[in-house]
Amino acid sequence: MKSISPNIFVKDIHATINFYTKLGFTVSDEVTTPEGEKIFALMTNGTVVFMFQTFASIEDKLPMVSRADGGSLLMYISVENIRQYYDTIKEQVTLLTGLEKTFYGATEFSLCDNNNYLLTFAEHD
Repeated sequence: MKSISPNIFVKDIHATINFYTKLGFTVSDEVTTPEGEKIFALMTNGTVVFMFQTFASIEDKLPMVSRADGGSLLMYISVENIRQYYDTIKEQVTLLTGLEKTFYGATEFSLCDNNNYLLTFAEHD
């Protein structure tokens, strides 16, 4: 195995793109229907890759994906220069925790994205 790129289902892909742009991600690929509706976006920041896809685009195709946004999933993202990154985004998002040193030696902070997913950013010494 080489990597994992979660495909995260969302209700509003435009709001999701706007939110993750604030975190320093850029759209590197997208899919639009013939009618012009954006239904998928691949966003990257360094080597971190997220795929976002609308719930509407999978209706009747993947019936097991029927839950609301968010859930009991935490995306743990390793970063370098966490204090600088934290200072860059802290005024643009709602933070759940500030910078904290954990018992296992990492410096972390957490936030909830616009889809109610939990993101924890960490730097290990």
